[in-house]
This record gives sequence, C-alpha cells and structure tokens, in this order.
Amino acid sequence: MFVFVCTGCGAELTTPLSRVALPAHAHQRYGNGLQLPVLMKPGTFAEDPEPWGPPWRRWEDIPPGEAVARGIYAPVHALSDSAPGSIVIAPGDARGTVLIPERAGGNCCGLDGTDGPNMACEACGMPVASRIDDCSLWQAVWLAPHAVRRLPVDGADSVPLSWAELLKEEKPTPPFEPIATWGPQSGTDHFWSWSPQWEAAVGRALAHLLAASEGQQVTVSDGLSKEVFQRTLDALLPSGPQTRRAVLAGPGLPAPDADADIALVPTHPQTGQTWTPGAPAASAYPVPLPFGVWLSLAFPKPHLPLPASGGMPAGVLRDDPPAPRPRYLFRPDPSVLRHTLVRLPAVRSPRLREILESLSGHARAGLF
Repeated sequence: MFVFVCTGCGAELTTPLSRVALPAHAHQRYGNGLQLPVLMKPGTFAEDPEPWGPPWRRWEDIPPGEAVARGIYAPVHALSDSAPGSIVIAPGDARGTVLIPERAGGNCCGLDGTDGPNMACEACGMPVASRIDDCSLWQAVWLAPHAVRRLPVDGADSVPLSWAELLKEEKPTPPFEPIATWGPQSGTDHFWSWSPQWEAAVGRALAHLLAASEGQQVTVSDGLSKEVFQRTLDALLPSGPQTRRAVLAGPGLPAPDADADIALVPTHPQTGQTWTPGAPAASAYPVPLPFGVWLSLAFPKPHLPLPASGGMPAGVLRDDPPAPRPRYLFRPDPSVLRHTLVRLPAVRSPRLREILESLSGHARAGLF
C-alpha cells in the first residue's frame, strides 16, 4: 500500500491506498445532466499512463511521427500536452487539501477540472489535484503527477489475488442500474438504464473485436453477449460466407474449442493483466473485458439476460424481482470505442479506417 505526499512540503495528501487497474470508464462522459457515482473504490488508486487534460493540441498541429510515438495510429480531434501518470482516487480518500476558489469553474453543475488543478495542499498551498464532480462525469480526485510522490506504507504489502480468488471475492457488475438526474423525470429522480460501465467496457472490447475480425463477420455466443455485441458487429462488419467466432473464456469456464477465433476474456482488476487462453485455443485473439462485466457474462444470474417463460424451477425461491430493463437497445460508448481503436496498430488498415470514419454517422442513426 502507498500514501501520496506533496512534493512541495511532504505533507500526506491521501489515506493508505492499494493500486488497481485504471477503469475502462475513467474518462467517460455519460449522457447530459446526469449524476454519476464515484469512479474508484475506497482505498484504491489507479495511474493513467497517458497524458490527460489541458493543455490540448489539435491533430493538425501534431507531427505524424510524434503521434505514432505516443501510440496513436489514426487522427483524433486533439491530444493532451499535460504530463502522463495522473493518479485517480476516490474523493473520500483525499487528506490535507483545500479547494482553490479561483479555479473552481465547472462545465455545468459542478467542477470539471478544465481550469487546471483546483485543489491545493493545505500545508503549503501548492496546487496538487483536480476534483471532478460535474454532471455526466465520474466523481473523482485526480492527483497531478508533478505535484505528488508515492511512498510505501510499512507492513502493508498487498499481493494481487489469484484468478481463483477473484472468482470467489469479486462481484459481477450489473448490466442495468438506476441513473440519478438533477431534475425529476416522470415523477422520479432517477431512471433505469444500461450501466455506463458496461457501455464503456463493450466500447473498448468492440475495438479489439473489429481488429480481430480480419474484415469478416464476427459472431458471439447467445445470451447477454449477443445482446450487447452482435447488433453493432453486424452493422460495422460486412456480411459474407466466412465468419469468425468469439466465445467467452476465462477462469472457471471450460477451455474454448480449437476453432474459436476470438476469446472474450477478463482483465485482472488489480494488475490489469489480461487472462490468456491456453490450448486448444491458445491462438485465439484475446479481447479484454473488466472482470465484473466478464463475470456477469460468464456466470449470469437466473434472470439474465432475458426473462424466461414459465415458472421458477423447482426448489428455487426468489423474494426480489429482477432489475427493471431499459426501454432501449444496448448502445456501446462510441467515445471509448474510438479512443481504443485509434490506439491499435491495426487501425491503419483501410477497412478499419473506413469503420472509424463511419462512427459519427452510425451514432446519428442510433447505433451508439
């Protein structure tokens, strides 16, 4: 475990924290005027390896060689010129900080960090972090990499859980959840929606599925996997006699068949490591999914993904109804899809560049 301290005076700025992987939805902007919860679990932190936040440079001002050196293989609107390595924590884990009033600007209903760091070290006044709580953004505190340093906590070493331990201890991420609004809709202060985490996770996975498609149609397993992936894959990939088959694989599941071309696999929530399929499907292209999302797909609850006909099986009792389903089809997050796709070398192929350039039109048509 670690604590983060101010580089200016050494004052502690956080509680002891354990490192985890950066969530796929870390920079997601979801809907309009909606209240999203806290991004990070209490007691955890994650590091963003890429620069993020102001100042920004437009694509036209970036030499091609620099973009490739940064792992960007297709045009984007702009790239951040800030320092890489920002640390994100839950707001409740911050200590010894105060807001900077003149940098407390926001985009709509709260703070969005566009004015630069809006939190200072209480001891020395040095700007150290950005508090984010604006509508449609995940609530978080982002520690500026140049303003903090990480110190180990004596006697508090943490060893990543094994895949078997994760199966026992981690909880699945529900595909549906209530989203809070600032104003009541239909007499309530929330509505039931597809999970923003799922939309981001599927958007990231879709980029890998497109890269693994080799220009052919891709089919996924029946059930919730088909519901969240197949409609978009059918719209973006050409139909034809040849198809590539994507299957769920991972700890606790039977080994995929040798004819599986693509494997939907979990990433370790602490290390970010992607689970790798072994024989006979060792050559399958691994497509990463956050562990909680993968867990829901691999081991669905009885009422997922669709209500079944008939009564409950003998011996099964349920005293809570299934979560209300959204009234619209699943839509992957197009921003996360684009963000991931431009960072895959395969996007330089004409077929993927054509898909990339068509995303805006598909979004207007309601695919995203």
